[in-house]
Amino acid sequence: MVRLYTDHLHIGYGERLIVKDLSVEIPDKKITTIIGSNGCGKSTLLKAITRLISPQSGTVVLDGENILKQNTKVLAKKMAILPQTPESASGLTVGELVSYGRFPYQKGFGRLTKKDYEVIDWALEVTGTKDFKFRPVDALSGGQRQRVWIAMALAQETDIIFLDEPTTYLDMAHQLEVLELLQKLNREQERTIVMVLHDLNQAARFADYIIALKDGEIVKAGSCEEVIRRDVLKKVFQIDAEIGKDPRTNKPMCVTYNLLKGEQQDEETFDSIPTVIRAHG
Repeated sequence: MVRLYTDHLHIGYGERLIVKDLSVEIPDKKITTIIGSNGCGKSTLLKAITRLISPQSGTVVLDGENILKQNTKVLAKKMAILPQTPESASGLTVGELVSYGRFPYQKGFGRLTKKDYEVIDWALEVTGTKDFKFRPVDALSGGQRQRVWIAMALAQETDIIFLDEPTTYLDMAHQLEVLELLQKLNREQERTIVMVLHDLNQAARFADYIIALKDGEIVKAGSCEEVIRRDVLKKVFQIDAEIGKDPRTNKPMCVTYNLLKGEQQDEETFDSIPTVIRAHG
């Protein structure tokens, strides 16, 4: 049974519809990336799946139940979300920020228990941030801060972690550091990872499953080999891409591309691509 899926989801702001009639299943214990051009609905979809916003119609189902009907603390024990630009109160230490991940488990006056402190230290250890425990978050580099935010998400002890563009504003080395950490969490702890990425080659390298969006609708969802294709990228991004294979991972990669400037797309190429896909994980 698939734990998490959307069913005929419509999401919008006021009268503007961003995501249209979207049905998709999220493979359990895999890494899923959502790709698409700016404004296509990637972040909006992520917010709806994590209940940060409510859909206009349709449902998001987790463990057989509409997430809108689930208790907030119970839901927070199942899924964690790292937004695009996370902000913490000024002056917080790393340990204090990570301790916020224990909120769903706190009772009474919200005092941390021995178990809470053990989980916090474990999360710091796993993310390589234990040496920063007593440092102010504001004093860390971008890559270090991102790992601390991931540690906070881990402290929630959820099976599913959502990340909205976790590599934004990071240099190449720190991008790789964060993505390798997420891959390690998936492989060693079987965490389900769902993230929005802009870089197609990063998406292909680290994902087991890719969802490609255009104008709030799914163009293609499937394995890297099924999605990182010339015809799909042409429709999603309006580019003419040359696709090769990554010599280190053997996965598809975008070698180079040109913008399509008023060229007619080959419609026959896309006749077989449904706008709504229920993919089986």
